[in-house]
Amino acid sequence: MIRNGDVAPEFTLPGTGGRDYSLSDYRGGVVVLAFYPGDETAVCTAQLTSYNAGLGQFQAAGADLLAISPQDVDSHERFAANHGFTFPLLADVDKKVAETYGILGPLGFYRRSVFVVDAGGVVRFAHRSLTGASFQTSEALLEAVKSAG
Repeated sequence: MIRNGDVAPEFTLPGTGGRDYSLSDYRGGVVVLAFYPGDETAVCTAQLTSYNAGLGQFQAAGADLLAISPQDVDSHERFAANHGFTFPLLADVDKKVAETYGILGPLGFYRRSVFVVDAGGVVRFAHRSLTGASFQTSEALLEAVKSAG
């Protein structure tokens, strides 16, 4: 299980925009990794809509946002288009990245989780939700980003 102070495990996943995304592509800047259970679900839609609204603040603080779930890229493209998300949605279809980050719950379901990774690739904030009914706010994550920067 990944905790504060651990080196964030590297990954490469396909995502929206027709390309692959690697964590190492973001080395030198702060990255927010938002793991969410599913496209077009009520809480996930509210979570990512909130993050999209705060994206300018994340970028002003020097942070990029990557959202990761087990649906495929086609599902992510539709979800992003339906809600106007301007950050990448990554497809962890085999759940290997989720497993590496220790965010799989009972029966292999994604736990809503967020990690803030600093410029050196070290996790500076880690949160795993015990229930999927709530999420970390943009404001709370922005504070974690500022601390990591």
